[in-house]
Formats: sequence, structure tokens, C-alpha cells
Amino acid sequence: MNITLAQAEKVIAAAKKEAAAIETKMDICVVDTGANLTAFARMDGAWLGSVDISIKKAKTAVFFTMDTDQLSPLVQPGAPLYNIEHSNQGLITFPGGVVLRNAEGTIVGAIGVSGSSVEDDHQVAKAGAGAL
Repeated sequence: MNITLAQAEKVIAAAKKEAAAIETKMDICVVDTGANLTAFARMDGAWLGSVDISIKKAKTAVFFTMDTDQLSPLVQPGAPLYNIEHSNQGLITFPGGVVLRNAEGTIVGAIGVSGSSVEDDHQVAKAGAGAL
């Protein structure tokens, strides 16, 4: 099962609301379970460089079925997944990618957020995910 466009738009709206509440501008991406782009929003004034980062955060979360903040410790030097970021045409393993689950707990996609600190990115992504 994949996220629908209506659901993805709801996720983005919730993420945009949270970003505005913490006074930051974000690039927000929602992908389905195949890491295909379903919806995207670039808030006015958000960094251009964060477009690609938000997409890669979403892709990373759905590829590994876990939030990117959970991957961060696993990719440090000496850790079991060190250098995994170089696979799959590039991954992003720092916070801001969150798996999206439906009411039954099934993964339906992921959200990726970039444009501020990783803490803000994660907070906004979690707010978006909470819309489901």
C-alpha cells in the first residue's frame, strides 16, 4: 500500500504549519514505498541546496524502513553501516527523514525535510508524519 496524493498533501500541510510555528523555511518531500516522489513543497525563501537533501532523506527513510535519526549512529566511522551514504545514488542519514505509517501501522512512504538545523528538520518531519 502506498501513500495517496491527498494523504501526502495533508502531511506537507502539517509540516509547513510546524515550520512556520518555529519560524523556519523548509523543503518538504513525500515519497511512496518505492521512493517515488508523491508530493513536494519548497517554502518561500527555503534554501535551494536543501531540495536534494529533503528528497534523499525521504528516500533513505523508506529504503531502510526507519527514521534517519535512527541510522545516524550506525553510519559513524567504525560502525556497521559506515559509508552507506554512497550507495543508492546517495543517501542522507542525519535527522529529517521519517517513515510514514497508516492507521494500521503499515509503512506507506516517508517524509524528508531540510532547511534548518537537523533538530528542526526532524521536528518538522515528525509533525508532518503525525498528520496521518
